[in-house]
Amino acid sequence: MIRTKTAIVVGAGAAVEIELPDHAEMLSRIAHGFDFQRLGSDLQTPEMQDFDTLFKKVKGEGEKLREAGLRIRAGSRLSSSIHALLQQHGNNKHVAAAGKLAIAYYTLRAERQSAIASEPRDPGEMPFRGTENWLFQIGRMVVDGVARSRAEHCLDNLHIINFNTDRAIQHYMPWILHSGFGMPVTEAQDLCAQRLRVVHPYGRAGRLEWETGSEAVAAWGEDDPKNLFKVAEGVRTASEFSEDRQLKANMQGGIANARRLAFIGCEFNSLDTSLLFQERLSHGPETLVAMPESERARADTVRRVLRNQGGIAPETLLALHLGQSWQMLSDNSLLLEG
Repeated sequence: MIRTKTAIVVGAGAAVEIELPDHAEMLSRIAHGFDFQRLGSDLQTPEMQDFDTLFKKVKGEGEKLREAGLRIRAGSRLSSSIHALLQQHGNNKHVAAAGKLAIAYYTLRAERQSAIASEPRDPGEMPFRGTENWLFQIGRMVVDGVARSRAEHCLDNLHIINFNTDRAIQHYMPWILHSGFGMPVTEAQDLCAQRLRVVHPYGRAGRLEWETGSEAVAAWGEDDPKNLFKVAEGVRTASEFSEDRQLKANMQGGIANARRLAFIGCEFNSLDTSLLFQERLSHGPETLVAMPESERARADTVRRVLRNQGGIAPETLLALHLGQSWQMLSDNSLLLEG
């Protein structure tokens, strides 16, 4: 069980580790889907046709949405992510609408095409098979050593900030509780609905059927919901997040109260970092970072970002792991559960 207040920050690199697209890949897919000049030719794709059809459904706005899609495509080469690109276009409502729709569309499609199944293929398994992934490692720490009678408290000290728009954490965690405590899946889902705290600064592609809230529902593996426009309303721009006092308070409260911080797959780009560290931390949380081996050259830069923008002193940065996130979590499980 995680016995100390802990915040886990999930970045785009963590998505790749569970076979979902990172921010760069998401932007590339969106740019390709908005290549409307290829419509009607042998080079058109089903995605291009889908967006053309979706935009035409918006009475009186179809052409403006197509133009917005072309703007996104044109700007994709100069942006690190679709979220950064939407921020660059400020208050252009058509660019925001087209971008959000595309994020929802490709997020749901990526969920369906991933190796994360709607439910485990075999009894005792997880929807994402195996133990060498960060979803399993977090889940194992949540239930490890917790009495069944105290299952409702297993998530009390965990706060997650997810800079991705998928729902993998929410989908996976009930199966952890189901397997770990032997409780019915429906009971595990109810517990997660009440206790699992996940903040998505950029929003997400709808909520799962069992989750509470006012967002539109999109089941895991459902990549063509009839209410896609409503699902897209759950996606946020960075500005929209910054203007939402309640969401900001939820995220900042989770970080400010955490005695331990773990960053997995974070890019530490300027936009994500500015949202995360709107105030420098003053309480010196013990900090763990996992970065891909390919990012070795940026390790010193990340240390400076954490120190200068996050207020995380070098002596509290206990580990900067170059490799898979699951390995860092596994190696430090005694600390994280303590």
